[in-house]
Amino acid sequence: MRVLVTGAAGFIGMHVARRLVDDGAEVVGIDNLSDYYDVGLKRDRLAQLEPYEGFRFLELDLTDRTGMEELFEDNGFQRVVNLAAQPGVRYSLDHPHAYLESNLIGFLNVLEGCRHHRVEHLVFASSSSVYGSNTSMPFSVHHNVDHPVSLYAATKKSGELMAHTYSHLYRIPTTGLRFFTVYGPWGRPDMAPSLFASAILEGRPIDVFNHGKMQRDFTYIDDIVEGVMRVLDTIPEPDPEFDPSDPDAATSSAPYRLYNIGNHVPVQLMTFIETLEAALGRPAEKNMLPMQPGDVVATYADIEALQQAVGFSPDTPLEKGLADFAAWFTDYYGRSD
Repeated sequence: MRVLVTGAAGFIGMHVARRLVDDGAEVVGIDNLSDYYDVGLKRDRLAQLEPYEGFRFLELDLTDRTGMEELFEDNGFQRVVNLAAQPGVRYSLDHPHAYLESNLIGFLNVLEGCRHHRVEHLVFASSSSVYGSNTSMPFSVHHNVDHPVSLYAATKKSGELMAHTYSHLYRIPTTGLRFFTVYGPWGRPDMAPSLFASAILEGRPIDVFNHGKMQRDFTYIDDIVEGVMRVLDTIPEPDPEFDPSDPDAATSSAPYRLYNIGNHVPVQLMTFIETLEAALGRPAEKNMLPMQPGDVVATYADIEALQQAVGFSPDTPLEKGLADFAAWFTDYYGRSD
């Protein structure tokens, strides 16, 4: 099977591509190697994939319409995993155009490639951020998500709508995955685990927003990858029970589905910090700050739909996940006691 993985130099993309080639797939990975964060880390991730004969990398931007058309024309992909995006809630406050270009125009080029080359299944990354100001917990794929609180979230919701439209018009099977706070080895340096670990090991204070009164459904990278793999092999069909007079947001009369992938165990931010301190063997100095614009107080995934569809639920304990992350972090960055 030949699979396209976009964002292959990214955190999730590298892990998914490696799992695919481990399982015998032929993978073409693309990435634009943007400088949103350290390009060296992205290249080091790609270096983990270089030994695999089944992996080939192309530096390509999703917004390059001609390049994307040629990519699909030349490769005959059977399945596509779209993980490329401009990430970051806070970055979207000052750099809005980057989100429209990558997350909407770029995704449109992916959808067009799938349309014209009859891809069997498109799996694409959405985000728990689409739940926005919703306070009904746990977050369910059946909930309304029309109240985003960041442009990043709005583009992710827009991507879900675009995918549904293509599923409806062109019968392209598409599945959207709402990831919940992914962490683990090779994680992004702008995310809390890396920011906290770096500060703790260097003796700098960590910024703790909303005075620590936050909860996140932290999800270990291996669980995310397992979920992606199972969903990729579960090609959606039109839901025979879909009722247009009372539509369910998670299913459709088109071959389209949405799933949450989260650990379904929300963790207090202070508990997360204490667990990371234990994993690193050092205490953290804390700089308590107010809530940031575009952020939410809590996330909590309802994964019943995922369990029913593919028989899987993430279950890696935070203690194990952070121990693995801390070991990788200190080894990669050369920081230890």
